[in-house]
Amino acid sequence: MSNLSYANEHSDAWQTYLAQIDRVAPHLGDLKQYIETLKRPKRALIVDVPIVMDDGSIRHFEGYRVQHNLSRGPGKGGVRYHPNVDLNEVMALSAWMTIKTAVLNLPFGGAKGGIRVDPRQLSPRELERLTRRFTTEISSLIGPQTDIPAPDVGTNPNIMGWMMDTYSMIQGHTVTGVVTGKPVHLGGSLGRVRATGRGVFVTGLQAAQKIGLEVAGSKVAVQGFGNVGSEAAYLFNEANAKIVAVQDHTGTIFNAEGFDVKALQKHVEEHQGVAGFADAQVIDNEAFWDVDMDILIPAALEAQITLERAQNLKAKLVLEGANGPTYPKADDVLVERGVTVVPDVICNAGGVTVSYFEWVQDMASYFWTEEEINERLDKLMIQAINDVWNTAKDKECSLRTAAYILACERILKARKERGIFPG
Repeated sequence: MSNLSYANEHSDAWQTYLAQIDRVAPHLGDLKQYIETLKRPKRALIVDVPIVMDDGSIRHFEGYRVQHNLSRGPGKGGVRYHPNVDLNEVMALSAWMTIKTAVLNLPFGGAKGGIRVDPRQLSPRELERLTRRFTTEISSLIGPQTDIPAPDVGTNPNIMGWMMDTYSMIQGHTVTGVVTGKPVHLGGSLGRVRATGRGVFVTGLQAAQKIGLEVAGSKVAVQGFGNVGSEAAYLFNEANAKIVAVQDHTGTIFNAEGFDVKALQKHVEEHQGVAGFADAQVIDNEAFWDVDMDILIPAALEAQITLERAQNLKAKLVLEGANGPTYPKADDVLVERGVTVVPDVICNAGGVTVSYFEWVQDMASYFWTEEEINERLDKLMIQAINDVWNTAKDKECSLRTAAYILACERILKARKERGIFPG
């Protein structure tokens, strides 16, 4: 997808979120009087981030941190580095984090941040300067008991390490719990990098079982082959599913017999994209949506499944590894066609769940094994998808609406019981 089309489509992110909230309103009973709380971010900060480039010139970048809702605990949410980041998108992402943490029943609210920048155009030293200056600019908002950033699109554990170090320098002592997704030797958690993709796989297995879809032998198409898409593809491949199509920013590849996922992961690591992978047929980007598939995993950016694409999609199961990949009208079409959609707010919540584990470990200075992490993650994800599934059955609604019912009830009950200050 070009940056232009991304910019045009993702501008609807906040409106998509608001439409999702409106759909859940009839199910909230007396709590509906508090629903405006969910339609207004608690606070938003826009910052100027000037840095000295390697050539001695000075460039300015625009950064954001939004705290959507803190009724259930400190803000939690990633930091995105992308050339088309804007306030509208960060607001929507922070709101989806509010819903996501509530669906999993984690003691957090929703937050999100970002800088409008193409990180691939910066040297490692410039990227470090950018991160440290941005951290300084938002330091009044973040903290282990107030707002805890994490990696997102365009960021990684190294960037989280710089953020932690910069915040610690300001505080005068090491504060490992200010961010999650850090390198393990800086207080990060084992299993964090793969957690989101693992969550997609775990919830996908549960959903497939419930709809009678045999995973072994099924055809899977994956959009986005970063941490989320590649790990989900690997785990489904290990469960004997065939990964038949993969799309990323470099193009779309297809193989009806299925890819060697380990070989593809190695290729992407070496070439920064799927383009040029051997034993693959190159197809048009739009043709990706018409591939014969049983399971679709959109794991790239928001606003991908449009009304037109939803009408022709052959998948029986959609697992939203990305945030907000499906337009509301497209969602309606998928429901009408009997396609099961496991929504982003639960499907890709493995990352924030292990971020919670990391935060707990940092607070206690006691760390778990990767086996313990995965066991706890699987247990929470299975419980959450079952709760959502049962709610959907009881309310006769989609999984997305059911997830929002559970989340909004938890958030608004907290708002009601805390009261409005001053009374």
